[in-house]
Amino acid sequence: MKVITISRKKLVQFLLGGLAFVFIFSIVSGPLIGGAGKLAQTVTGRNKMVPIYQVGLEKEDKRVSISFDACWGAEYTDDILNVLDKYGIKSTFFLVNIWLNDYPEIAKEISNKGHELGLHTVSHPHLNNLSEEEIKKELVENRALIEQLTGQKAYLFRPPFGEYSNKVLKVAESEGIVTIQWSIDSLDWVESKSKDEIVNRVLKDISSGDIVLFHNNGQHTAAAIVPIIEKLQADGYQIVPISELIYKENYYIDSQGTQRKKK
Repeated sequence: MKVITISRKKLVQFLLGGLAFVFIFSIVSGPLIGGAGKLAQTVTGRNKMVPIYQVGLEKEDKRVSISFDACWGAEYTDDILNVLDKYGIKSTFFLVNIWLNDYPEIAKEISNKGHELGLHTVSHPHLNNLSEEEIKKELVENRALIEQLTGQKAYLFRPPFGEYSNKVLKVAESEGIVTIQWSIDSLDWVESKSKDEIVNRVLKDISSGDIVLFHNNGQHTAAAIVPIIEKLQADGYQIVPISELIYKENYYIDSQGTQRKKK
């Protein structure tokens, strides 16, 4: 039998290399955390948390969500609600307190028509610049006003400007709030975007589990969602509120923000 001898220096190098490999592998493929009412952490090596951008569904499960942020103005909101009524669609509206105070009756109408309401803060601030207490106040007071006006106990939350940090997500999680982003931005808020441009932008890449972002006061939004809804329904998609799209338990969120069912 041939005996192989290794110098102490090479042995140390070998062991250190092995430890480095294990450390890097644990960062890259370490466990993702998820569950009912919990946000998951990515494994970027910096323990960065991510919210839900989209949901990983089985191929035969053709569900998507369309959602609306309401911050300023309500000129086109009735038109949007009429379109949703016509096609039997229930959606999710994320509402800011400054909007709720200006349009409380419209908020009640949205709720009475069976649509889901979500949190969008009190004043639409840049949350990353606020303290934990200030973030909590933005969420708690937003939730309280929604419940006061409509009776809905909102628990889905969309950060203003799509901005978030571990601090923001942890505060939301501590309040039992699930943070929701979007996988497709219609850009309906851009004044130069035509109806056809909005339609094409949404339909070109949409697939099961996507969450589409619209705004309640986009000039072409009501007209654009008509062909979008018709095409999705013709292709066999079911358009549901976000709470009916996401998993409630036994899930994780990957580094791309896709919520997935644990095997």
